[in-house]
Amino acid sequence: MNPLIAPLVALSLLAGETCAQASSEIRISSAGSQPSVKGAAENFTGTVRVDELFKGDHPARIGGGTVTFEPGARTAWHTHPLGQTLIVTAGVGYVQQEGGPRQEIHPGDIVWIPPQTRHWHGATAANGMTHIAIAEAEDGKAVTWAEKVSEAQYEGASVAAQKVVPSQTVTHTQPASDTLSAKQQTIPLIAAFMATSDMPTLNVALNQGLDAGLTVSEAKEILTQLYAYVGFPRSLNALTELMNVVEARKQRGIHDAPGREPSRAIPTGEALLAAGAANQTRISGGPVKGPVFDFAPVINQFLQAHLFGDIFERDNLDWQSRELATVGALAATPGAESQLRSHMRASMRVGLSAEQLRQVSEVLAERGDELSAKRASTALTQALAASGG
Repeated sequence: MNPLIAPLVALSLLAGETCAQASSEIRISSAGSQPSVKGAAENFTGTVRVDELFKGDHPARIGGGTVTFEPGARTAWHTHPLGQTLIVTAGVGYVQQEGGPRQEIHPGDIVWIPPQTRHWHGATAANGMTHIAIAEAEDGKAVTWAEKVSEAQYEGASVAAQKVVPSQTVTHTQPASDTLSAKQQTIPLIAAFMATSDMPTLNVALNQGLDAGLTVSEAKEILTQLYAYVGFPRSLNALTELMNVVEARKQRGIHDAPGREPSRAIPTGEALLAAGAANQTRISGGPVKGPVFDFAPVINQFLQAHLFGDIFERDNLDWQSRELATVGALAATPGAESQLRSHMRASMRVGLSAEQLRQVSEVLAERGDELSAKRASTALTQALAASGG
């Protein structure tokens, strides 16, 4: 194993030994430049992968990485001498400190774990979870491992035998609202009218989206992504409409925020397929299998390498926005009810709530698209029934 990576993995992939000499130059570690590392069996239960490992040069003590837990996977009990911060980026997970309740965490949540607080974290049984983990090392050590989390503890049994110090409580910051923002509400509308090639109504929806805070880059990304669901012709036509909208707004003195391009390089070859398969598994709640994939396995290779690889690896549009766009487009597409149900479930896995998804139906109905609204509402009801929600 790479000598830099090895101590990081041994320390929960967080803040390994500090370098002897600091560099005076800014250093960029390109995405995909380091191999993925499998979590050590003695410190993790289940399948865990770590990407984008980093640590600061001396005198900095900070280090971390992006940790992906497959469904049911979790850390062992452990502590950090100077505490730890987790930023959840995908899926649904758990965090629990000794003596406290198991808490559910979702994309956007920020978890602070105080120094020397025994705890564990990982994915739920039904969903994978990815978080960025950041910690500082003390005397070259960022983590102390203990015993593994038992099945009973993982399933939520009490671990209250130990005393909890009130000031050492694990906290996490949840998204403030259970309703779609004005910006989010425009995304399924844009997607639905793009899917039906209703250019006049798409024009209105694009203007509303830009008014609500969509950047030009985000709007382009929505319309580009959707070619995978409704085809290149509709995507190209919608992008032309967006180009016209942006130019017309400039003529009226409105200068929309351009937004940003993806900040990291997309992997290629086998690394792209692996990244896409991991994204697909996280979004789908488990490995995607079925008779159609056995009959035509190449279709899943295309899904993994292109849709969940090339497209979902682009970080200039978050996964919640991508799923809102997909739901809007599929709701407007007769005959795609099965896929719509799947993406309702996927939307909840990336952190959207059932109440927010009900709003998708409401905004479609308010815009006069009753058929799309009905398909969305029915799909959500069926998805919730299937999951016991």
